[in-house]
Amino acid sequence: MTASLPRQAAPPDEPRRPAENPRHRIERRAITLLIIGLLIGVPAGYLVISANQSRSSGKDKEAKYSATGLTPGWPSKVQRRLYQVIVPHPADPIAYYETNNWKTSRLYVQFRTNQAGLDTFLGAMGVRRDQLEKGDVTIGARDRKVSGWRFTGPGPWSGLTHEQKNPAPTQDVVVNTSDPEYPMVYVVSRTVP
Repeated sequence: MTASLPRQAAPPDEPRRPAENPRHRIERRAITLLIIGLLIGVPAGYLVISANQSRSSGKDKEAKYSATGLTPGWPSKVQRRLYQVIVPHPADPIAYYETNNWKTSRLYVQFRTNQAGLDTFLGAMGVRRDQLEKGDVTIGARDRKVSGWRFTGPGPWSGLTHEQKNPAPTQDVVVNTSDPEYPMVYVVSRTVP
């Protein structure tokens, strides 16, 4: 005779939950949609803002580096150190421009200073005032075209070229002493990367 398994009793019916209030269901769904919207919307909004800021920054840099001619103001400390151009105090109006390519990088700087400032500037390069050659405009035609310098006004003009071994820069300097108390200094410092 075979043993029969005891029959399991049918599970008791689960208690029925009361029907959900339709208003409560709508509120719950609205909160869920709000949370999902925030989880998606906040990061998306952040990405849009970041992209616009990045694009604006790129346009500012493009305008800065595609400009031709001198920009009023001081070259950065990094530029002054790299190109070994010391702008003395006092000096005004100061303007600069930098060009870079695969062959040569150049920094163009102009400023007006006093006699002591001129000596400080030349001394920082390792040269003296008596090394300036009267009537010698050492800044070439290419650099004059890039910078917009003409050197045709009243002089006297004098200049020198301070050559150094790579990687140190070579500087071409022109000084206008039409106002002997406040000479105007023009310098092109170039490095070979």
